[in-house]
Order: sequence, then structure tokens, then C-alpha cells
Amino acid sequence: MSEKGWVVIPQELRRKYGLSKGTAVRFVDYGGVMGIVPAPKDAINAGFGMFKGRRLTQRLLEERKRDKMIEP
Repeated sequence: MSEKGWVVIPQELRRKYGLSKGTAVRFVDYGGVMGIVPAPKDAINAGFGMFKGRRLTQRLLEERKRDKMIEP
């Protein structure tokens, strides 16, 4: 990392992930591990359908409640 905070991404990784000059990236903290993720060009469309599995989540929570009632 440079004094200005610039980070150099090795050429083989830039090629592998299709990163070129001007590509926007985000730095993400995964609980103590930092990742560099290409930012979507269209954030609205990238997030479309993100919460589609809400019904599944609700069913799982209900199942957990039932399991807790059965446990001794």
C-alpha cells in the first residue's frame, strides 16, 4: 500500500476478474477478512430479486420455533 493508500492489484488477478483501468471496486470486511469486490455498474439492477427468498427465511424461522417447543 502506498503512502496515499493506493493498492496495486497484481496483473494476473486483474485479468482473471476482468478488472481494467477505471473499474470501480469496493472493499468489504467479512468478519476480519478483507475482500475487494467489483462494484456493479448498475446497482439497482444488481440488487433486483435480492430479497426473493424471504418466504423461505420465514418458513425456517417458524420451523425453528416449533423445534424449540418440542425440545425438553
